[in-house]
This record gives sequence, structure tokens and C-alpha cells, in this order.
Amino acid sequence: MSQPIQLVILITALPGRGQEQITAFERLAPVVRAEPGCLQYDMHQVSDEPDRFVLIERWSSKDALAAHDATPHMIEADAASPAFRAGPAEVIQLVAEPLA
Repeated sequence: MSQPIQLVILITALPGRGQEQITAFERLAPVVRAEPGCLQYDMHQVSDEPDRFVLIERWSSKDALAAHDATPHMIEADAASPAFRAGPAEVIQLVAEPLA
């Protein structure tokens, strides 16, 4: 059985364009949350930094994450994000179990 996958994704919007990131996430989130294997898909704005965000994702398996990455809505979102993002997102995959 595959282990759940946990990701922390660091996103920086272009200066003054954080609201565009929020709007894009608000449109995308319900679609992603409805995908098979999506356990969590939540974005948080960094306190006192309106153009920085942390996206937390949890997937039931590597296969569910791979299927998510290949969906038309994610391909479209990835193609649109350079219009308001300062660069590629930094994706951090966590180990399955928390320490201590």
C-alpha cells in the first residue's frame, strides 16, 4: 500500500500581484479538492507579506499526486501562473510520519 504524500509549496507572486494568486487559487481549489486521493489542499498567505503564500497538499498516494499533476486544470493553472508569479514554486515533500 502506498504511503500518503505531503507537500509544502512556497509561492511568491510578483510585487503587488498577490491578489491574482488568491483569485487563481479560489477558482482551482474546489476542483482539486474533488479529485480522487486529495486529502488536503489549503493555501495560506504569509503574515505581513501579501505576495507570499504557503500551499499545503496531502495526497493518498504517489499515484493520486501524479494523476493530479496531469489533470487539464492543473496544466492550465501551471501555464497561467507565470503571469503573476515571481518564479517557479518551491515544492518540499515531507516524510510520511512526523518526528517525535
